[in-house]
Amino acid sequence: MAESTSNMSDADSGTRIGDDGAVRHLVAGIELPDITLLSHRGEGVNLAKRRGAAVVYVYPWTGRPGVSDPPGWDDIPGAHGSTPETEGFRDHYLRFRSQKIEVFGVSTQSDEHQQELAARLAVPFQLLSDEMFAFQRALALPTFQAGNELYLRRLTLFIRDGILAHTFYPVERPGEHAREILDWLDEKRRVLDAG
Repeated sequence: MAESTSNMSDADSGTRIGDDGAVRHLVAGIELPDITLLSHRGEGVNLAKRRGAAVVYVYPWTGRPGVSDPPGWDDIPGAHGSTPETEGFRDHYLRFRSQKIEVFGVSTQSDEHQQELAARLAVPFQLLSDEMFAFQRALALPTFQAGNELYLRRLTLFIRDGILAHTFYPVERPGEHAREILDWLDEKRRVLDAG
């Protein structure tokens, strides 16, 4: 399967995000790095060793009630939208599971931050912390800076048995992204059924 990307607009700011080629190296067939990330449940998750299909959505940062966004956040295309994106995957989680697909969210926020988010949004899947940027470095995932901090750019990896099958980038409508992936899966099935 060749590398492919999908387009979607930053739902919060209305800005258009173009494909800048930052994930051109994330081609179908590459193995995920043998790295264990801590989940909000306190479990270690190694996506490279995981069997079956999974959606791994990578997001920059989720805010908390009463906490300001990082400096300059509003000026960065694609920065906003992590909460609606997570809610979208939460709301469609049973549809993914009915297809034997697991869902994981990854950001560089601490596992404590992930625990708060999972509890507040009633997230049924695991949120993984790449706080040390090990997963980011191993895959050369694109980043951006806000204030003095580095954040992951929003993208999604569809993996099967620890192997990358598809990359969604850029993600322009985070709140609709889970639905887009389900539509993509439906189309893949239609093509296979017709072939």
